[in-house]
Amino acid sequence: MTITGPFPDFSLEGQVALVTGAARGIGRACALALAGAGADLVLGLHDRNDDGELAAEIEALGRRALPLQMDMARPAEIRAGVENAAAWRGRLDVLVNNVGIGPPNRAEDVSEADFDLTVAVNLKGTFFASQAAARAMIPRRTGRIINMSSQAGFVALATESVYCMTKAAIAHLTKCLALEWAPHNINVNAVAPTFIRTPGTRKWLEDDEFRKSVVSRIPLGRIGEPSDVAGAVLFLASGAASLVTGTTLMVDGGWTLS
Repeated sequence: MTITGPFPDFSLEGQVALVTGAARGIGRACALALAGAGADLVLGLHDRNDDGELAAEIEALGRRALPLQMDMARPAEIRAGVENAAAWRGRLDVLVNNVGIGPPNRAEDVSEADFDLTVAVNLKGTFFASQAAARAMIPRRTGRIINMSSQAGFVALATESVYCMTKAAIAHLTKCLALEWAPHNINVNAVAPTFIRTPGTRKWLEDDEFRKSVVSRIPLGRIGEPSDVAGAVLFLASGAASLVTGTTLMVDGGWTLS
């Protein structure tokens, strides 16, 4: 028996992807996964000179890399970064809104400054990066935007009220943008990870009691790795997900099942 296609296409050959917060952790893994699938990468960095040699690793894969200054709390840097990304190779196919912060604190002790910064980076930054990317994608009638939500947008976590709020908002923003930009053939989706082993979570996960309490909530029984999230992002960025839009893909090991 001969089996013929078409088969799902995960190749990003000839495409340009922008990943914000690409220097380390989930952003770094996403950038490498997209480069491995054939994309040239624009690296949105809080400090343009601090890419941790990521550009060199991408170039070693035979792809091009362009580090750019993109502080996600500064709308002017966001707009300039996305515009420069689109101008670099004459196109922008994929945006991964990876940057997120969440300084933990009891709700009664949250300062206005921490509240404003968390909302500015997680929510406002995601919106305006998406807006700038859509402006580049709409004339070409194609594009993929992938936002970083969190399981924290679907369950309540103590000391994380503001972070949870922004991640829940991102999941709904994703639906709104997907509906609005579907006529332009732009897919907008989100990924919602559980606790992932990154430099940002290391200090908590090195606490045996905390780590065991987290694992006890995850039916699959392990902490996530950056590659777990990168695999979901690669799927949503690829042609294999061409009929997927407005969804949030849980990468939580089953945490939110109950």
